[in-house]
Amino acid sequence: MGLFGFGKKKHHDDVVAQRDDTREDDDSQKLSDEQNIDAHDDAADAQAASSASQQVTDTAAGDEAEDTDNDYPTEPSEEYEGRGEDWGPWDVDDEYVPDYDEYLDLGAYYIPFLRGIELRIKASRATNAVLGATITYGSSSLEVEAFAAPKTLGLWDDVRADLLDSKSDVAKEVPGVFGTELILPVPIKEGKMVTTRIVGVDGPRWMLRGIFSGKAATDPDNEETQALNRFFSQIVVERGEEPLAPRDLIPMHPPVTPGERKAAAEQAQQADTEIPQRPKGPFDSDQQVEQKTTLSRGPMFSEVR
Repeated sequence: MGLFGFGKKKHHDDVVAQRDDTREDDDSQKLSDEQNIDAHDDAADAQAASSASQQVTDTAAGDEAEDTDNDYPTEPSEEYEGRGEDWGPWDVDDEYVPDYDEYLDLGAYYIPFLRGIELRIKASRATNAVLGATITYGSSSLEVEAFAAPKTLGLWDDVRADLLDSKSDVAKEVPGVFGTELILPVPIKEGKMVTTRIVGVDGPRWMLRGIFSGKAATDPDNEETQALNRFFSQIVVERGEEPLAPRDLIPMHPPVTPGERKAAAEQAQQADTEIPQRPKGPFDSDQQVEQKTTLSRGPMFSEVR
């Protein structure tokens, strides 16, 4: 199954290029030292040493390329560090935010392209307001919600603590690839239980929460888990300037495709360039303009001496 339709983050390319230059300089110095020591070696030995050096360089470069394929840490941790620089989810104003021109616009956030997914929009029955989105991939699913947060403090620690207090008998905290996560069994029909994995990532004045279920909640090494983890890490959040209380959902709207967004931008640009009240037809210098007024001549007075 093919996956994402977007490129690498630009700063990763710069880091890889810098590391490659450093490694090439080190290899050149090592080769010079070897030549000074083994000056009387024959050409065959020199060629063999060069081939071995090239093989080591290629292996190291391959390892680096493999590392840059990751869009989130692969080792579980209690803290999620590097958001906005090394990893996502991203904010629209982050320096290294990926190009989201081809993302689907849901208002509060933009979601990337993932081949084979099914998207369902969660809306209020009373107001029809969009509340969130659920992405189904294979036998797994991911529900995404974006909340307003304080300017200085993160929100995920408080939300997680509240969930633990209310579900203390079944919920538990575990280290995860997005920092401390919450494992929470949820009852479904006929008394059955389904395990969910709840993650939260704090950004500038927002928190993005993801609720994973299916294999993505129970099997860290499964392909569905890795695909949905990567999907979540590539989401771009747009908090907006609207005043919102902490824990309020950031307003959303029905999905807008990249094509619809581009057409709307072109239409807005065309409207801005039109001259208001522009005269129709060619201008004629002999044209006369008739001005109607409500002014009239007043009464005449004569002076008697």
